[in-house]
Amino acid sequence: MDVSLTQTLATYAASTSIDKVPEQVRDRAKQIILDEMASAYFGHRRPAGALGAKYAARYAGKPEALILGSDLRVPAPFAALANGTAGHADEIDGAHVIGGHPGATLVHATVAIAETQHSTGAELLNAVILAYDMGTRFIEACGGLFGMKNRLHLHSDSLHALGAALACGRLLGLDADRLRHALALATFQANGVCSLFSERRHISKAFCNGQYAFAGVSAALMAADGLEGSDDVLGHEHGVLDAWGVDGGSAALTRGLGESYAVMGANFKYMRAGYPIHAAVEAAMDVVARHSVALESIQTVTVGMPEHALRVVDNRAMHNICLQDMLTTALLEGGFDLGRSHFPEILAVPEFGPLRERVSLVVDADLDSRQPNGRGARVTVVTTGGESLSSLVEAPRGHSSRGGATWPELAVKWEQALPGADVRRMLALAQRLDNLDDVCELTEAFEHTG
Repeated sequence: MDVSLTQTLATYAASTSIDKVPEQVRDRAKQIILDEMASAYFGHRRPAGALGAKYAARYAGKPEALILGSDLRVPAPFAALANGTAGHADEIDGAHVIGGHPGATLVHATVAIAETQHSTGAELLNAVILAYDMGTRFIEACGGLFGMKNRLHLHSDSLHALGAALACGRLLGLDADRLRHALALATFQANGVCSLFSERRHISKAFCNGQYAFAGVSAALMAADGLEGSDDVLGHEHGVLDAWGVDGGSAALTRGLGESYAVMGANFKYMRAGYPIHAAVEAAMDVVARHSVALESIQTVTVGMPEHALRVVDNRAMHNICLQDMLTTALLEGGFDLGRSHFPEILAVPEFGPLRERVSLVVDADLDSRQPNGRGARVTVVTTGGESLSSLVEAPRGHSSRGGATWPELAVKWEQALPGADVRRMLALAQRLDNLDDVCELTEAFEHTG
């Protein structure tokens, strides 16, 4: 009897153990967990985070898992929803080379279940590593972030709900059969048409990641309680790959399974902005610093980037995913302070409008050819004196190709962004996560009672 694709992945997920994971992979997973939990603590008081917490508080019955940045505990699915929403509320959370924001869904789903189960830190680490491996594979099998958006009009992060379901099921100790049903039940709950990107306040953009976390948690809990779904939701005639997959999709789901680890492709952010903006800001600030360019001498700023990335950040209504708005702000302010929100106040600064009009985006043919799905940028500043000054950043600081993040860098980031929090305690617990007997020791460091 042939083994179905869904059965293959479910059997693998049920067999995973942190004991088989290399040390550098564990360390990267610890960094991701710290960064994503801190992002939710940070985003709890942003508009999307506050609204998500308000909604979750309606269901504050069984106190299973913490809404990070608060002292409120709610049922696990609603904690995942609130924290996933807060995690992506202000674009400070991590990204990934496959695309999207996996951590806002995957970390908060697994942490909610781990807290409910009083799982060990090692079990949480294994679950997060598994979740990244599965979620990114599902997206790759369906054409990647831009493939799904352009071909299917679907938000690729929705497929992280499936990765979350497998990882949450693993924490619950589900066998392969129950994990198959969890996959199906998550698929039936997760969706996201890309019209969500047309909003203005970054509410539904953040909420979707929370909803995908909710779907993963609730699907695993449903499967644990005996609810069923399709036996082969991936490979069925009308399943995931039949509906959304690309040629080679099946192979993408199993290639290198247990040998390559998707957490190593995680990218860390050091500014509150859509990821395609980061390299452009870094390149522009490099030009200004190296050549001592005065703002009043800037005639034009041209940002060259891959076409896919340009479409994401060109003249968007949401300020923090609009490259023109964010680059103009960086030039005026000399960079970004993570503890400070610039909008809408900076729009009233007299120099903002005239400088913004000098910023333009173009497709860079070289970058578009070499890294069509990349996040590099080439910035050229032409001065009133006729000089043309350029800087190329192939990938922004924190990108996995540049080594990701270091623990000292994460300490500086979160001490700046969370001045009232005990960041040292958060980091210390995350660094020894595989030695914690109960994940609740970590989550309690993210409790805020003020």
